[in-house]
Amino acid sequence: MSSTGTGTATDGALGYEQARDELIDVVRRLEAGGTSLEESLALWERGEELAKVCRRWLDGARARLDAALASEDGEGGADDGVEQQAR
Repeated sequence: MSSTGTGTATDGALGYEQARDELIDVVRRLEAGGTSLEESLALWERGEELAKVCRRWLDGARARLDAALASEDGEGGADDGVEQQAR
């Protein structure tokens, strides 16, 4: 997969780790310099797409954790009050 591709098949199919690793590569390439303006813009756009993919994965993970914690809270754990105050 090209780091400067448009990402059409990308975002829905990429896992979190794949998107994160590609994003790291994009950032390294931008920081290293030596690319044309056009390539730099394409890398920047790709980085934005990858960041959105990562954000969606992390938001989904947070929702799953919240749901799991909510179901545990519903079971009446001993530290329910402490957990609720921490949020």
